[in-house]
Amino acid sequence: MKAVDVRAMTEDQLKDALLKLKKEQFNLRFQAANGMLENTARFNQVRKDIARILTIQTERAAQTEQGS
Repeated sequence: MKAVDVRAMTEDQLKDALLKLKKEQFNLRFQAANGMLENTARFNQVRKDIARILTIQTERAAQTEQGS
């Protein structure tokens, strides 16, 4: 997921994507604890995608605050 894609999403889409990624992150941790995780690089991808979404949400909140 690229920042351009995240910026094109609406607030509801961002919330849904964030929830989905957090669930995936939980599942990845569970798989790692059981020794069933195959793609360890997915940890970093999910973590960075979550950070991107949170950053965009923070930017939008700051913009609306400035506009008020």
